[in-house]
Amino acid sequence: MPLLPVAYTAVLAELLYAHSGEMAGIYDLRLGWFTHVNPAGVQLLAYPSEEAFLADPNHSLRTPPWTPEQWQHLCDITRREGHHELEADIRRHVGEPFRAYVKLTYCEIEGRPLLLVNLTEHSRLQQAERELAHSVRRFEAVFTNATLGIIVCDRAGQMVSANARAGLLFGYAPAELLGQQIEALVPDATGRHHAQLRASYNADPQVRNMGHDRPLAGQRRDGSVFPVEASLSYFHLDEELYVVAYILDLSAKQAAEQALRTQHQHVARLNAELEQKVIDRTNALLLTLEQLEKRGDELALALQAEQKLGELKSRFVSMASHEFRTPLTAVITSADLIEEFPGSHQQAQRLKYVAHIRTSVQHLNNILEEFLSVGRIEEGKIEAHPGNLNLDSLVHDTVADMQGLCKAGQTIDWQVECPIPVRLDASLLRKILVNLLSNALKYSAENTVTTVRASCQPWELTITVQDRGVGISQEDQAGLFEQFFRAPSVITVPGTGLGLYIITKYLELMGGSINLQSILGEGTTVTIRLPLTTPD
Repeated sequence: MPLLPVAYTAVLAELLYAHSGEMAGIYDLRLGWFTHVNPAGVQLLAYPSEEAFLADPNHSLRTPPWTPEQWQHLCDITRREGHHELEADIRRHVGEPFRAYVKLTYCEIEGRPLLLVNLTEHSRLQQAERELAHSVRRFEAVFTNATLGIIVCDRAGQMVSANARAGLLFGYAPAELLGQQIEALVPDATGRHHAQLRASYNADPQVRNMGHDRPLAGQRRDGSVFPVEASLSYFHLDEELYVVAYILDLSAKQAAEQALRTQHQHVARLNAELEQKVIDRTNALLLTLEQLEKRGDELALALQAEQKLGELKSRFVSMASHEFRTPLTAVITSADLIEEFPGSHQQAQRLKYVAHIRTSVQHLNNILEEFLSVGRIEEGKIEAHPGNLNLDSLVHDTVADMQGLCKAGQTIDWQVECPIPVRLDASLLRKILVNLLSNALKYSAENTVTTVRASCQPWELTITVQDRGVGISQEDQAGLFEQFFRAPSVITVPGTGLGLYIITKYLELMGGSINLQSILGEGTTVTIRLPLTTPD
């Protein structure tokens, strides 16, 4: 045992060796065990001497023992708060454990952290008193904080206890109710023979609800009456009967029920009005259906007229295209002849205008060619004629022909991976590819790359054309394959709005499909798929 300073020893003498009936010991937090214990502690823990207890550091006070972590947690709490109390089952060195009340107090003496440990054994009387105190506190908590009124009366009907909610319901302070007769809270108690009813209940007390056969009411201090729900119970104390009344104010409930009944009546009226409206609307619909049936024949005739109009439009387009082609051919021939005249000081301007004429004529020729293609498609004059073809050569030649449409810095990156023979309509396939490349170049800026990829599987040809152009918004993509449709993002670029429509019709003739994906401002990717058959 280490030597202790004089001041430390004086404190121990005061704390440990006083005539105490409970254990008092000093626990050194650094050593992890007791350094002193008083005689009452030695006797309580059944050790032969203080030296035997202090020499037993493996002993644990509690049974089952505290783990090191649990004991450290208790020490930390005591050190932080200065004091901590708890109940625990305490082990003896010899004999049965006992229930004890443990008090831990933190202190420091000359810088050494210590715990003053006090143990008091619980006797049966102390345990009963403690349990009774707990029971009283629980009762008081329930009684005081209950959300319904509670009143206790003796056999004579005199109120001996009332909680705060009961006083609030009847307009009294709880103390003002004590000593009054319960009839003070019952309206017309005399007329209802309440005293006789109370005597009857006292003769045969039971736990029961009241007012199941008639409504109940309570009377406030100011004389006003309000609806209540009440139930009764009882208990005996020292052979004296006490009756407990539990009272609930039904004012809000009855108001809600009345509001609900009013609402139900309102809903019933609305339902009746709605049913009448449904009947009226049904009759109106039946009349409308009769009128629609009469209009059916008229619509059928109108549809036939529309079909004839469509046929006339197609014939008109074909006729107009042929009529325009002859003078346009003469114009382009004349432009070629002008270009061959010998030069003069105005020859450069002449050549510039000649180029304008040629470009304009070619543009008109392309438009008329598209009109003519639509007319032939709608008249059923275009058919697919599959034949063996060299896909690599077809793509190469088409890309070469499109170089004249490239803007400054534009390039076409193409690649064909098709190790198997292909049998398709070369003319239609070339027109599809030309149309796709024309759109990609037209709607892309200078110094951009248009990508063409073609690949074959034994059963399918896939061609993808991807540009980095203006793109098309999601809401505009739905109308891209309709005749003459042009998206707002490309409305300033010349075009007819027939290209994708014609491509779709060509693909239908060849049994293929088209898919378009586009993001506004980023570009467009068009993928076509065509079924392949075994070449001859």
